[in-house]
Amino acid sequence: MTVTAFAVSHGAWEQAFGYRFQTPDRTIVISGDTGPESGLAEQCRRCDVLVHEVYSEAGFAKRTPDWQAYHSRYHTSTRELAAIASRAQPELLVLYHQLIWSSTEEELLKEVRSAYAGKVVSAHDLDVY
Repeated sequence: MTVTAFAVSHGAWEQAFGYRFQTPDRTIVISGDTGPESGLAEQCRRCDVLVHEVYSEAGFAKRTPDWQAYHSRYHTSTRELAAIASRAQPELLVLYHQLIWSSTEEELLKEVRSAYAGKVVSAHDLDVY
């Protein structure tokens, strides 16, 4: 197995990383905490599984302006993730570190699926894919 760490954008943090795990028959990419301009699509390049953090736009709209400024700089919205996944074309998109706030998991999935046609699931502890 080859594990590659790559830099991702996480607001003002100088160091933040995503990871690409590659075996002869499978590639899994994990975003780490990141904003949308992190180069994840290039790291995935039709990977088998892309595990990516995400926040709900419906929940985000109910946050105070200071929290909106923070989250839009340090994290990835459902619409932004849908665009990344559309470029990356993973076989499976797995949502984790989900910032739902007053939204629901179903709404979060609906937001992603409204702009992304690929297979997407919401991660839970002990899930197997």
